[in-house]
Amino acid sequence: MKLVEDVTIYEVGLRDGLQLEGKVLTVQEKMEIFSLLREANVAEVEFGSFVHPRLVPQMANTAEFYSHIKQYDDMKLVALIPNLKGLEIAEENGVKSVNYVISASDTHNQQNVRQTTEESLNKFKVLSQFASAHNITLNVTVGTSFGCPFEGTVSEKRIMNILDSLLLHNIKRITLADTTGMANPKQVYNLTKAVIDEWRNFEFGCHFHNTRGMGLSNIIAGLEAGIKIYDASLGGIGGCPFAPGATGNVCTEDVVHMLEEMGVKTTIDLDKLIDASNKMKEILGHDLPGQVAKAGKSSRLYPVQS
Repeated sequence: MKLVEDVTIYEVGLRDGLQLEGKVLTVQEKMEIFSLLREANVAEVEFGSFVHPRLVPQMANTAEFYSHIKQYDDMKLVALIPNLKGLEIAEENGVKSVNYVISASDTHNQQNVRQTTEESLNKFKVLSQFASAHNITLNVTVGTSFGCPFEGTVSEKRIMNILDSLLLHNIKRITLADTTGMANPKQVYNLTKAVIDEWRNFEFGCHFHNTRGMGLSNIIAGLEAGIKIYDASLGGIGGCPFAPGATGNVCTEDVVHMLEEMGVKTTIDLDKLIDASNKMKEILGHDLPGQVAKAGKSSRLYPVQS
């Protein structure tokens, strides 16, 4: 296997991970998780989103939470934004990096932000100009890049056309997202390889779900194509509230364990990451989907029973 030598893990547990949970975490509870992620040397965290609290009540305290963590400028702290209003609120709160989500599928984009994909693309120029004017780093996630739960297959040509439109603007990173876990490794390799071959000097990432048990294998396919940035959620929690069946983000500790076992560096302390996952389990009050926190690392040895 020809794999990249090192990767960046973009932790989304405090945003994507929490948005399907019945419990709304307090700022103090989020701080407990954040502190453990920082101890584990997680360098990039999507800490929340500036969306209407009626739609995603778990994110209602995002601004207050950010006021407690913004001094940690050794970490990349990113807020998700759905529109210009969200970007303006992020700027008012001093956020320096944001992630804007657009869906490749018209139907899913309508469900998510009540616009067609083309309408979102047409409005993106204003977001880009605002971000540039206020020195805010702008990233974009293209949802349903590997399939839509309403429309089915999304063509590679459509993805490439969307990327063409987005790359006319000042963007730091684009993430191709498998919003409901429909991707398979061959599909992932083909699309990501085509994207990297077309735009060799741009920063691309991937966001996979383990809904159908293919999350880690899809990451391997991305690695073989040359993708070096992967979203992951602590404990494997989360999913999109606007897409049926979109549970099961890839689990951060499972991803880090797999990569490190294969000799792919992440810079993350796995033992401390497992501590963070166990704290998330304790706070949420239920078991989490991740496997490594339950089974332990594969390097763990057991005494022979006499």
